[in-house]
Amino acid sequence: MAVDESQRKPAVWRARATTAGSEAGSAARRAFVALVGAVGALADAAIDRVLLTDERVTSAAEAERLLAGDADTEILADKIQRVVVLAVPVVRMLARGARFSRFPWALAATSSVTIGIAVRAGVRELQLLASLVAHGIEQATGTSSEPALVKKLAVDLYLNPKRSPDLADDKLRLVRLTRKWVLGGAFGRKTSRRATRAFAAAERLDYAELDARWSSRFAS
Repeated sequence: MAVDESQRKPAVWRARATTAGSEAGSAARRAFVALVGAVGALADAAIDRVLLTDERVTSAAEAERLLAGDADTEILADKIQRVVVLAVPVVRMLARGARFSRFPWALAATSSVTIGIAVRAGVRELQLLASLVAHGIEQATGTSSEPALVKKLAVDLYLNPKRSPDLADDKLRLVRLTRKWVLGGAFGRKTSRRATRAFAAAERLDYAELDARWSSRFAS
């Protein structure tokens, strides 16, 4: 029995739409994974650069003063640019898929300059916080700070200054960091106030206790 062409076409179109939607979803996931990886590489390099020097931020007040000054992120320019290049198409994909009337327009208008400014500011904030954390550990223990612990504490504090850092695992919250830098930049949100709260929270940590817990769980 012949199939009516008028009945067959809608089914074909639905199948094609489903396939196209699945492929688009896979492409979006791959793009976001690549972006998160680039943000992770940037955060690693930014904090490593701080730890390779003997200079330390010794107080929240000093961190705030330095934050208000000019930032030198030139040596990280390649990694920052990679984040920006990967971020722009991800943001635009989000804009196309957004359901809320005002949301996509804000995202679609985002440029590489806007995101670049936000990422550079975020890198500077994270570096100052990491330096302050490293100083706290070194003062409390009398030894060099463990880079992995500095990164863990700095990222946790940066993302949520009100919450005590979670040492249940050694993973960095890179997805959240990506959202903060990229989506925050897309909407023009400033992160300096949160960074200031993170500086203050860093001064209140018991670094001797945190270092001991870290060593007992993750030291090789």
